Amino acid sequence: ETGKLLSHSEQVVFMKTVFRKIFWPILRIFERNAPSQGYRPLNRKILLFVGILFLMLTGISLYFVIAAAVMGGLIPVIGFLVAGTVCLVVALLGSDGAVVKIWGSR
Repeated sequence: ETGKLLSHSEQVVFMKTVFRKIFWPILRIFERNAPSQGYRPLNRKILLFVGILFLMLTGISLYFVIAAAVMGGLIPVIGFLVAGTVCLVVALLGSDGAVVKIWGSR
């Protein structure tokens, strides 16, 4: 039925599915052959925190690049942005196996 409203949990699942389709190139790297053994929920929380730190570093670096008008400073800004985005995508959308894989095997 087209006029049906979705419940909150259905909306969350729908949005997660949409974002997983958008970010599939990143998720595919970490979810391919990813064993979920050794997963701990704390790993996902730390990954989320690291992603936020990288994005904060992106903003701070960008501010100083603009203030100093040095175009070479954009290289670390791009690096921090990519690292932060990957961390957040895997932490928020990735499977347990992807979280384990991003931390590496021990």
